[in-house]
Amino acid sequence: MTQNTLTPPSAAPLLSWYDRHHRDLPWRISPAMAARGVRPDPYHIWLSEVMLQQTTVPAVKSYFAKFLARWPTVDALAQAPGDDVMAAWAGLGYYARARNLKKCAEAVARDHGGHFPDTEEGLKALPGIGDYTAAAVAAIGFDRQAAVMDGNVERVISRLFAIAMPLPAAKPLMKRQVALLTPRERPGDFAQAMMDLGATICTPKRPTCSICPFRDNCEALRLHDPEQFPVKAAKKDKPVRQGAAFIAVNDHGEILLRRRIETGLLGGMTEVPTTGWTARIDGETTTEAAPFAADWQACGTVTHVFTHFELRLAIFRASIAGGPGADDGWWEPVTNLEAQALPTVMKKAIAQAIPRAFI
Repeated sequence: MTQNTLTPPSAAPLLSWYDRHHRDLPWRISPAMAARGVRPDPYHIWLSEVMLQQTTVPAVKSYFAKFLARWPTVDALAQAPGDDVMAAWAGLGYYARARNLKKCAEAVARDHGGHFPDTEEGLKALPGIGDYTAAAVAAIGFDRQAAVMDGNVERVISRLFAIAMPLPAAKPLMKRQVALLTPRERPGDFAQAMMDLGATICTPKRPTCSICPFRDNCEALRLHDPEQFPVKAAKKDKPVRQGAAFIAVNDHGEILLRRRIETGLLGGMTEVPTTGWTARIDGETTTEAAPFAADWQACGTVTHVFTHFELRLAIFRASIAGGPGADDGWWEPVTNLEAQALPTVMKKAIAQAIPRAFI
């Protein structure tokens, strides 16, 4: 470690850069607006931060707008039917976030009068809010001097101090450095500036070091190898799981759907009948595991990559007269699939068997 580890640079150059080059994001209050006394809405900050976990900014923008149009306040979200929230979330992935989103909104409405707590401790007491989200909402929403560290910030910090310890073991050290860097004045702008710096200048490949506000203090740049950082532990190969999905379409143009159990992977989401695959075990891959007897026709396979494993589903389709086999599900018009809480893997399975299902 270097002397820079003990003497963090001033945040002033970064904040000056942010004032001129910040990203315009729908949940963000710009420095110019803040100067006029406009304050961030903690509901907007919380909603965007939950959506942004494991998801890109471009993907989140449309979902954020859709949620705000339907549920403009945390009280409105708290009162929304859970199925509606899950359906609106479909496609964003990591569906436990949607379940916790609803629980958190209910807790804020019920226990806090519709107002988010303004401290990290109070925020972390809410369902689904961990260290990162609590720090982000506290800093950006309430101007608390909280250390906010996402993947972009990790990259900036690791290069600024040339932290050779691999991730994830280096996270506590990085968090301490972020805390030392975070100023008392404008901590929310500082947090967003660090995120913007990592997203636009201190990028994973070919960072634009010549225009970085921290270029005079960056130890990785001094060593002539910024792309070496952050150091990451070797990745383990993801296991591959097998299963089958059964797309039954009746003569009314309806498809058989059912709901997954509330807990576990894709909990509470809508699905077509599938075999019992999980992250740890394979499911059956033949028509012997079909939900009912029919003339099941093979339609190929689809592959979907989850965080910890890869899933390969054999797809079968059957045309059904009437509507048998719906004891644990329901028949939904194919034309209404976009309104259902179907995760991406189920949309892939349906599209493989019904190519025009989502047009």
